[in-house]
Amino acid sequence: MPARFKAFLLHLLCSLAIALGALGLVFGVWYPAPLHLALAVTNIFVLLLVVDVTLGPLLTLLVYRPGKKSLKFDLAVIVLLQLAALGYGLWTVAQGRPAWLVFNVDRFDVVQVIDIDADSQARAAPAYRQPGWLGPQWVAALPPVDRAERNRLVFESAMGGSDLPQRPDLYVPLEQVSDELARQVSALDSLRRFNDAERVDAVLGAWPQARGWLPLMARAQPMVVLMGPEPAQVLAVVALKPWE
Repeated sequence: MPARFKAFLLHLLCSLAIALGALGLVFGVWYPAPLHLALAVTNIFVLLLVVDVTLGPLLTLLVYRPGKKSLKFDLAVIVLLQLAALGYGLWTVAQGRPAWLVFNVDRFDVVQVIDIDADSQARAAPAYRQPGWLGPQWVAALPPVDRAERNRLVFESAMGGSDLPQRPDLYVPLEQVSDELARQVSALDSLRRFNDAERVDAVLGAWPQARGWLPLMARAQPMVVLMGPEPAQVLAVVALKPWE
């Protein structure tokens, strides 16, 4: 086998290994299923990886000639460009990753890193000051106690500013709103009004301990949060429709 094809295959294998690691990080940690569907990140990131994985080895195939004086420089530039493209893609996806799954009045909202209100983040309790890197966390958001502050929040959200779920300074543990969660939970049978009955049976069969559900609002696709028998017990996010 010619040396250039060996270099191409080696570069391709290394690129595939890095791409698999990136896929595991994005879809296994940052966007655990089915949140990658709720936020429509799959197609964009996979397309970026395909381009990144194929373009680098193809450029290596084009420039590789044994004995070429500038070969090391050429290969270094290709690798750096490839890593820069991958790094930019990962940074972009990281900024859009779901940071908080926030109980808000009668539903959960997916709050992405890019949507967090920076001013309220600086005022938040230490537990809510920084979004984690190991997947989204479940919290609740309570309206401000002060009436003037509540009115200001309503005004800001109406003018396109951050709303209650994007304000980490208003976050509390789910356990603190367990009574309200229990009041808002819907019966599992109602899911059959919006979804195929066989699909609902299959999902509930995988979660026999589920006792109710709440809607999950997300940027691309709303979903369902299954709740357990214990107060404030979240079981899973499932790809069912919470309404028509």
